[in-house]
Amino acid sequence: MGYDLSRPVPPPQRRRWVPEHLRWPIGFALAALAVFFLHYYASRLGADGFLQTWLPRASLNEALVWVICALGLNIVVGYAGLLDLGFVAFWAIGGYTAAWLMSAFFYQIRVHLLGSVPTNQPGIHFSFWMVLVAGAALCFVFGVIIGAPTLRLRSDYLALVTLGFGEIIPQVFRNGDNVFGFNLSNGDKSITPVDPIYSVAIEANGLSIRNLGPFDLLSKYLIFVALAALIIFISLRLREGKLGRAWLAIREDEVAASAMGVPLMRTKLAAYGIGAVAGGIGGVAYATHVNGAFAGTFRFSISITLLAMVVLGGMGNVWGVTLGALILAWVNSTGLPQFGNAFNAQFGTEINFTSYNFLLFGGALVLMMLFKREGFLPESRTRLVLREHEKTAVGQDAIEVDELDEQVERAAAGEGSDRR
Repeated sequence: MGYDLSRPVPPPQRRRWVPEHLRWPIGFALAALAVFFLHYYASRLGADGFLQTWLPRASLNEALVWVICALGLNIVVGYAGLLDLGFVAFWAIGGYTAAWLMSAFFYQIRVHLLGSVPTNQPGIHFSFWMVLVAGAALCFVFGVIIGAPTLRLRSDYLALVTLGFGEIIPQVFRNGDNVFGFNLSNGDKSITPVDPIYSVAIEANGLSIRNLGPFDLLSKYLIFVALAALIIFISLRLREGKLGRAWLAIREDEVAASAMGVPLMRTKLAAYGIGAVAGGIGGVAYATHVNGAFAGTFRFSISITLLAMVVLGGMGNVWGVTLGALILAWVNSTGLPQFGNAFNAQFGTEINFTSYNFLLFGGALVLMMLFKREGFLPESRTRLVLREHEKTAVGQDAIEVDELDEQVERAAAGEGSDRR
């Protein structure tokens, strides 16, 4: 039996140093470490002026909180296909959980459990790491409670119900200073300060274990990176598991998924609950970042911004959502204001670019939906579906044009025979 010399021999595949499934995790880790060392050595050398202007540490930490919450929303919207317009509710619940369990707000009692403050202070003082678990658990319960009334709803009706919950819960906290005579949230006066994080601190002479103050932003950056990496890991593992495949089946066709034996109620509630866990962790981290729980910060625009991060980054793609959250958070907090300052200084104008934030943001959304609907880094399944629809539409148009030409030719032939 000889070889078929006419058959082309495929070129040998090049051996890759990094497996494909590890490229993005390694890239995320290297980027996070690069930013850390860049800030660390620049501050020690006194040459961090540019970084503090265009890449401040506070904005980095806040951007990581946005990443955590956007990944939670991606589980609900990107994986399960359930439109959620009230995700800010879980952010608020997580923030107030930290405020209740890490402050002297409930001064009537004195409970200390591995807290970072002296035991003679009033209030509830738990460790930050315990509060993360408590915030995640409480948000899981509320996620199931909020998701239960939406099990029979789809599309616009589902969006309206989640929008209602997203408006109710922040209003409860805003007006919670007198709930049947009990002060639940201190109203617009907010709850501040919260206890510092007891963790490893980065100092000039090395590492030490102590309470992280408001200016230990570099140490908090490592904590927020670890939390974001944890949510990324959970999202990726869920995506490849049985539950993730059930979510994708519901997203593609709920009726077909139910016919194939996917339990709709349990699977949908799992999506709401697990997504809410990420929102709770992000809320606890945000409370320690801003040193309190402020009722006025939990606005409806947060839910819309999170949804835009998921859609623009690439719905269903963990790394696309992470990239979209980092870019949009940086533009909102630092990029647009600094660009406006540089532009005004260069051309002698006085344009307030931050006041046009939503105008520019809306224009970017329109352009993305027109020219790149699948997002920056789309999921492979979503990209194929959108391109297939485009090809089908183009083919349908071509068929309609051919049929129209045939009708015109038949009409012309009919007119010629009538004249004869």
